[in-house]
Amino acid sequence: MEVKISDTNAQSGSGWAMDKYSTIFNRCWMTWGVLGTFLFATGDVFGESKLTQLRVYPEQVKLETTADRQLLVVQAVREDGVTVDVSHEAKFQIADQQFVKLEGTTLCPQADGKTELRVEYGGLTKAVPLEVIKATEARPVSFKLDVMPVLMKAGCNSGSCHGAARGKDGFRLSLFGYDPDGDYHRIVRELPGRRVDLAVPEASLLVEKSVGAVPHGGGKRFEMTSDLNKTFVDWVAANCPQDPADVPVCTGLSLYPPDGVLDGEGTKQQVTVRATYSDGSDRDVTALTLFMSNNDNSATISPEGIIQAGARGEAFIMARFATFTVGSHFVVLPKWHQYEAKAMPSANYIDDLVNQKLMKLRIEPSGKADDEAFLRRVYLDLVGILPTEEEYVAFMTDTNPQKRDLLIDQLVERKEFTEVWVSKWAEWLMMRSSNQTSYKSIVLYYNWLSEQIAENVPLNVMVRDILSANGGTFKNAPTNFYQIERDTLKVSENVAQIFMGMRTQCAQCHNHPFDRWTQDDYYAFASFFSQIGRKEAEDYRETIIFNSGGGDVRHPVNGKVMEPVFLGGPKADTKGKDRREVLANWLASPENPYFAENFVNRVWHHFFGIGIVDPIDDVRISNPPSNEPLLKELAKRFTASNYNFKQLVKEIVRSEAYQRSTQRNESNATDEKNFAHQSLRRIKAESMLDIITQVTSGREKFRGLPLGARAVQIADGQTSNYFLTTFGRATRETACSCEVKMEPTLSQALHLLNGDSSNQKIAQGNLVGKWLQEKVPHEEIVQRLYIRCLSRKATQAELDVLLPTLAESKDAKKDLDDVFWALLNSREFIFNH
Repeated sequence: MEVKISDTNAQSGSGWAMDKYSTIFNRCWMTWGVLGTFLFATGDVFGESKLTQLRVYPEQVKLETTADRQLLVVQAVREDGVTVDVSHEAKFQIADQQFVKLEGTTLCPQADGKTELRVEYGGLTKAVPLEVIKATEARPVSFKLDVMPVLMKAGCNSGSCHGAARGKDGFRLSLFGYDPDGDYHRIVRELPGRRVDLAVPEASLLVEKSVGAVPHGGGKRFEMTSDLNKTFVDWVAANCPQDPADVPVCTGLSLYPPDGVLDGEGTKQQVTVRATYSDGSDRDVTALTLFMSNNDNSATISPEGIIQAGARGEAFIMARFATFTVGSHFVVLPKWHQYEAKAMPSANYIDDLVNQKLMKLRIEPSGKADDEAFLRRVYLDLVGILPTEEEYVAFMTDTNPQKRDLLIDQLVERKEFTEVWVSKWAEWLMMRSSNQTSYKSIVLYYNWLSEQIAENVPLNVMVRDILSANGGTFKNAPTNFYQIERDTLKVSENVAQIFMGMRTQCAQCHNHPFDRWTQDDYYAFASFFSQIGRKEAEDYRETIIFNSGGGDVRHPVNGKVMEPVFLGGPKADTKGKDRREVLANWLASPENPYFAENFVNRVWHHFFGIGIVDPIDDVRISNPPSNEPLLKELAKRFTASNYNFKQLVKEIVRSEAYQRSTQRNESNATDEKNFAHQSLRRIKAESMLDIITQVTSGREKFRGLPLGARAVQIADGQTSNYFLTTFGRATRETACSCEVKMEPTLSQALHLLNGDSSNQKIAQGNLVGKWLQEKVPHEEIVQRLYIRCLSRKATQAELDVLLPTLAESKDAKKDLDDVFWALLNSREFIFNH
């Protein structure tokens, strides 16, 4: 079994609350095994038979002006999937050297023309087209194109330095460079003759503090002989020219190589970064790029762009330049790791893509969960309750090999399935009554949402109806979306977070430090909601939402009126149209790739306890998906199905990945995000209260609902009780997924041990008393309790402990109630496994 009550500390109660529910296995590699592998591997690691592919980055090079350079990276791929940086070992040959010369691994322009670079290594060859234009022209140094990137690279405009709200030591820069014109003024005009010295550029404070020639709170940022310092000096020497209005802007960034598999600690990989500009030009900006790793334990990256492997794992290497952040995914394996690929079971395309990632990581998945574990899991996930004794017996005695698929089909059509997902949507849409949103409005909104999900209305249609809604909050319930939150900027943030999974809040004040979003993006998107009109209806509790046809959003830095632009998309044509309707038609369509990816990720999270992108509403470059091909394919098929929600759910639940055991093996013991095993998940507050009420035959009363209603049916976020609050029910005050608290706490354990939820409900239902009156044998009562609570029968070991005690009992009802209480307090009951 997955988890046994005999393995838990039900009596103490606090044990499960403190447990981290993960086991770390120490690996012990046999000396002779490693030595043998070493002798085998070093015999021909880079030999011809071991290589399958040679990659050269960038795949084509265009050099423009005398200052342009291009760093080359050559990556060899072995037959076992491991990648090796062979940039310094490969042989380079330029067809016509009058156009280009090679200095180490860097290409430099010589004369205008076209030629070809041939790269050879390990018997493989790769050709790279080369083009040179304006080889004799010098590009003038630019403040925005050259100086601003140096300030970013050196960390001068970061939040801990001069980019702070009040600056540092009397000098302030815009955070991450969101206001380059303002930065120019503060450097050149604010203190004339001090920050820049036109007579002696090297004596400028801008230069001297950066190289540590004079005391500097931020310390020495780079060497006096560095290219970064040369940029500062050259710019000052040129009399600090201010860029013209039509100076090219960066429109894209590429990081090479896009991925890699590194063989052991200490292995290195050079990266190269190339920027493209609005005038069609491009250039190597590796030296000006700020590099970061999201997992320094597995891989670090130097300021020069050299990755160094650490412990086994994964790392996402990020490169930031101008307003762009891009990344590459790298896997680190133990050195000389030998892996024998085994066939992995696959039920559908989901398993194919999950298994491909596991193969790359050399991880073996856990086996399939047994029928009892699957039965309990799928009931909790799909309908939020446990199977009854009759349902348990029917499933366990069914010999049909397709019984799992048939059960899934049945559960998806039950009303409880609808209630589970309406409750989730109520959290996302912040359904909560307040002074401005009446309780009646929330109930009507909730009922409308229930109808949409019950009828399996395509998700894009439902979202369009919400975003473009006009009318009264009673008569057209989706209009409540614009009544719950009335602030224009907050509405735009909520739309991005709920329907696209993006947190744009940072870009309100400055360019996002770890994503592509700028202040321009933020306010251009907010302008879609600047013309929402509101007026009171005949009933004071109802508000009428309408398109006012007027209203703008202005940029806080320059006061410019911002035209509506789709987030991550093109400029919108809104002339003479309802801006929200234009946005709705784009957002909930295949033109917007983030829409489908966001919702398949949210659904995936429900069934695994972790999203492919996690947190699920924090999609950004620096928080990449754990399995991007899986996310893309799920979104592609979801879109192709006309956004059929139930079909998506069935595909996920039928997969081997979902039906795996929670028991880990040595290979996947430390894996937390690649779905090599199912996760232990504490049951959500509403479902926890519902199943306690269900198994004890108790009843609850909530505002606006009849006695015996389920907690998952609560429409209003204001409605709660002590149990729901203690177990982390969302208050629905914000759109953030973090509102739902799933972490176990001591308060939860104490409440289950001593509170009303277990003790009083056991007494209220009096199940044990009724069974004893019916002369049901003690052993059968024990088995019934186990089936009701854990969806399994008691093991022989558990019976051997319980039955002798019950046989000697002077008060069988009290002792059997104690067994019931112990089951309700066990980790096996509290967790979905």
